[in-house]
Amino acid sequence: MKINFTRIDEMIAISDSLQKPLSSVILEFEAQRSERPQNEIWTDMKASLKVMRTAINEGLAQTDKSFSGLVGGDANRLINKINNSPGLTGSISAHAAAYALSVSEVNASMGKVVACPTAGSCGILPGALLAAGEALDADDDDLVRALFTAAGIGMVIAENASIAGAIGGCQAECGSAAAMAAGAITDMAGGTPQQVSHALALALKNLLGLVCDPVAGLVEVPCVKRNAFGAVHALLAAEMALAGIESVIPSDEVISTMHQIGLSMPRALKETSEGGLAKTPTAISITARLQAGKPANL
Repeated sequence: MKINFTRIDEMIAISDSLQKPLSSVILEFEAQRSERPQNEIWTDMKASLKVMRTAINEGLAQTDKSFSGLVGGDANRLINKINNSPGLTGSISAHAAAYALSVSEVNASMGKVVACPTAGSCGILPGALLAAGEALDADDDDLVRALFTAAGIGMVIAENASIAGAIGGCQAECGSAAAMAAGAITDMAGGTPQQVSHALALALKNLLGLVCDPVAGLVEVPCVKRNAFGAVHALLAAEMALAGIESVIPSDEVISTMHQIGLSMPRALKETSEGGLAKTPTAISITARLQAGKPANL
């Protein structure tokens, strides 16, 4: 059977009709689209998982600041806090946040990450997914299958909206990443394809309108910490969907809405650093210092 979809509801309909998990449908779709063997594609995704896990471990141990001096060491601070005292948000959420921070800090220090879907939002999916995987005792195969589910969601969003901050604002980057993570975690936890759809809709619709306003044009502030919040956001969306909570607005309509909001968003709030946090007095001072070749001096 030729598999083709451009919408979430089409993806779910194929899963239902073939009685196959979403991850299997997406893997088969990619094999047909790329004309590559499924085992080769699986191996590539497993390699991506390895990169994600390595970035988490490197970031948790990292204490140095980035070249700009704006970020660095926060993942280490958070994981030490989690390990030494009870947290306020619960172990899974706290670990997801720490992992997301770690990957984003590795990205800011020019380390190797997986853009999922972008470098600016690279911490959300691995942070949330690996923290949830630890709680669920998931093995690598479970995590790889979840990554295929995430990839299918990301493909649909890219097809019908955008994953680029320069086009849609940060809703297109961190919002899409949170949707991908929420859907993937729901699938890995045994949720139905319909629950996967509700999870991604819940995650994405509550990040609609999120602007892209990087200080000094760097993918550091507010991007790195925003990844931590996005990871926790994804976990909550998955938890709600698995409890049977539904999004009143269907996922495909949420994706379409994100696209329309992105088109309506001022240029100043789409990665140009001409508005938002990038134009606060502190950000202007930081930008001036960096342009003069001096450290941010935070």
